[in-house]
Amino acid sequence: MGPRAAALRTELRELVGEHIPEDFLGAFTDDPADLETAQRFCRTLADRRLLCSAWPPEFGGGGASVWEQTVVREEMWAHHEPRGAQYMGVNWVGPIIMRHGTPEQQRRHLPPIAAGEVIWCQGFSEPEAGSDLASLRTSARRAEDGSDGWLVNGQKIWTSYATMAQWCFLLARTSRAEKKQQGLTIFLVPMDDPAITVRPLDTMLGPHHLNEVFFDDLRVTDADVLGAVDAGWSIVADVMAFERVGIARYARCERLLAAAPGVLGERWDTLPDELRGRWVRMLTHCRRARLLAYRVVEAQSSGRVTPADAAAYRIAVTTLDQDSAEVLMDIAAEVCHGDSGARWFLGEVEDHWRYAQAATVSSGSIEMQRILLSRAILGGATK
Repeated sequence: MGPRAAALRTELRELVGEHIPEDFLGAFTDDPADLETAQRFCRTLADRRLLCSAWPPEFGGGGASVWEQTVVREEMWAHHEPRGAQYMGVNWVGPIIMRHGTPEQQRRHLPPIAAGEVIWCQGFSEPEAGSDLASLRTSARRAEDGSDGWLVNGQKIWTSYATMAQWCFLLARTSRAEKKQQGLTIFLVPMDDPAITVRPLDTMLGPHHLNEVFFDDLRVTDADVLGAVDAGWSIVADVMAFERVGIARYARCERLLAAAPGVLGERWDTLPDELRGRWVRMLTHCRRARLLAYRVVEAQSSGRVTPADAAAYRIAVTTLDQDSAEVLMDIAAEVCHGDSGARWFLGEVEDHWRYAQAATVSSGSIEMQRILLSRAILGGATK
């Protein structure tokens, strides 16, 4: 990636070492201090124009290349995402508002994201509309008082960070159409509205990861609409392309795999050949996922990214997440408990394993990614 990217990588690692405790396992714990650590680190990055490094300067970014932004993404994920929930606003909410938002929406929402001051959540999935998102039932109907208002009613589920978010990127049905992908609209809504109720869902991932969100006559206006009314599905396609490549899962997998021999020391040479062979295979798969990510980043930067590109990467990186977690757990079973290095490694591996269990479901199931990819391949074969 060149000397500038290498220098940036070094700078980011130094910042993480200086500001993030070694035993930090993310912002989403029962300890409020972990969230504050992440928020404080976001402000540190923002002060250096690194939080949104590839954004235009007028929106609070650093005007850097997409490859420098990729370095930021990789180093953050490798070090347990010390930005907390900010990656959602940085990776896709902000870029989507740049593409589809009005000047007023851009002025209102982009600077706070770039400053690390606001957390967003995504109001997409519902109890009857997960992978088949277009079947959603949450509705927005015109208010009957003659104003430009809308009333939103419905339920969302699996909404990450809803308990801490200030804003929601909400998808709702605004009209009935022949195709279910039509008649959908994006609204940008504040989470502190009393018409919104959030109920946390307990999971092995820990607090804040999953929630139910209920909308009871939530009043929004045309100024809260992103893009055109009834044209939200095209924006959703953009969201998915940005979201699915925005998390550099391979970077965390590679860092933990690379650390394993040092943690085991002399015991590494006594591991079964089969286990060390699986370890090598996972490192190879890390490189494959990284190169697929770079292909999508390059295509995205030139406006040529397709759903199939993002799907291929997503399949590779989510299976890597789960397969590497199994290998790492088998290696962790051979670690002698005692020194701080072992404690760090065991804590990271356990957390990685828990998180990886949902990897092939979240942000679009692996079955849906395979369908997207196969349609692209078969469609190309018939031309």
